[in-house]
Amino acid sequence: MQFENTLAFAKTLDEQDALKHFREQFYIPIINGKESIYFTGNSLGLQPKTTQDYVLNELEDWANYGVEGHFHARNPWMPYHEIFPQQLSKILGTLPEEVVVMNQLTVNLHLLMVSFYRPTPQRYKIICEAKAFPSDQYAMESQVQYHGFAYEDAVIEIEPREGEHTLRTEDIINTIKQHRDSVALVLFGGVNYYTGQFFNLKQITAAAHEAGAYACFDLAHAAGNIPLQLHNWQVDCATWCSYKYLNSGPGGVSGVFIHQKHIADASIPRFAGWWGYTKATRFKMEKGFEPIPTAEGWQLSNAPILSMAAHKASLDIFDAAGMELLFTKATLLSNYLLFVLDDINANAKEKVIEVITPRMDADKGCQISILMLQKGKAVFEALLQNGVLSDWREPNVIRVAPVPLYNTFTDIYTFGQIIKDIINQ
Repeated sequence: MQFENTLAFAKTLDEQDALKHFREQFYIPIINGKESIYFTGNSLGLQPKTTQDYVLNELEDWANYGVEGHFHARNPWMPYHEIFPQQLSKILGTLPEEVVVMNQLTVNLHLLMVSFYRPTPQRYKIICEAKAFPSDQYAMESQVQYHGFAYEDAVIEIEPREGEHTLRTEDIINTIKQHRDSVALVLFGGVNYYTGQFFNLKQITAAAHEAGAYACFDLAHAAGNIPLQLHNWQVDCATWCSYKYLNSGPGGVSGVFIHQKHIADASIPRFAGWWGYTKATRFKMEKGFEPIPTAEGWQLSNAPILSMAAHKASLDIFDAAGMELLFTKATLLSNYLLFVLDDINANAKEKVIEVITPRMDADKGCQISILMLQKGKAVFEALLQNGVLSDWREPNVIRVAPVPLYNTFTDIYTFGQIIKDIINQ
């Protein structure tokens, strides 16, 4: 498609958008008396208008039924978590039995590392990207220390080449090969939170397995953003949050994926809880943990119903929209944003913007990270004053994530005009 950096062109794309009516299903924050341009869905997704009803239904059932809501609520609480695998399998590219919704992301990351980071004196290293999200760094640090290793020795951080902002897949693969006799786990974010780079999970997983290691991914910035095929890629395990692209509320419930080849293996160590115990005999309250032979066997506690109700409200919208249309629009939005940014540079006296997110569709999702070469903080503050919610990361990066359910092409055009105006002042 031949893009144009004009309001008329942006409006034409909006009129042709098959998903345009979904914007009406979300609350758009109001700034200075009008709807904001919300580009921080990579940090916290907007609230669906149905969320309040979904949560209120559970509060009403709690009021009306008390403990009997576990069996007689409109959505009985006892099997509530069983609602999600079918829906999430479409988003994550999994089998339903490989997915369970539970806990919070970092809690789940620790639980997965209990099962899939099992170091020996010879094979104990973790390979990850440099500048992974801090919570991932702390999880890895505490896990290797728990096993008696020093972080500096046990964790190998792969950095971009000199003068580059993102990692080359070949460098990741070569590092795994280089440490093939000592690596126990390859643990990457699916999408790097800072640069927006989507890593080649299929190739990384294959390289990890070739080296005799497990492959695990934090999909916080990938779930609902990037087309995933976790089952077919043979990924061993993964976790994600639901409050970013999955629009399920601040601190929303997390989930885990565990590949089919592992889910029925009771010999895999885990930290057990009663909700992971075989359902048929769970209430006999007997000693000796017998895990459910699906991803549910990694559960600890019964479901946080109110958080899950908010999650359900959002996933129903994903179902209605369809993943193929969502991913198609997301790609078009991000590519139009790149075009607008390039046009600003082309018409400036000197280069003012450097995009540090990869430009190939296969290497990015919604997020575009913009390194401001001039007036970075001034541009960011001007955006906010003009009703644009974006995200600042030191030293001079503005992260922008136009998402397909509620952002428009006109949003992107307006965003570009604000940047152009502040640069020209």
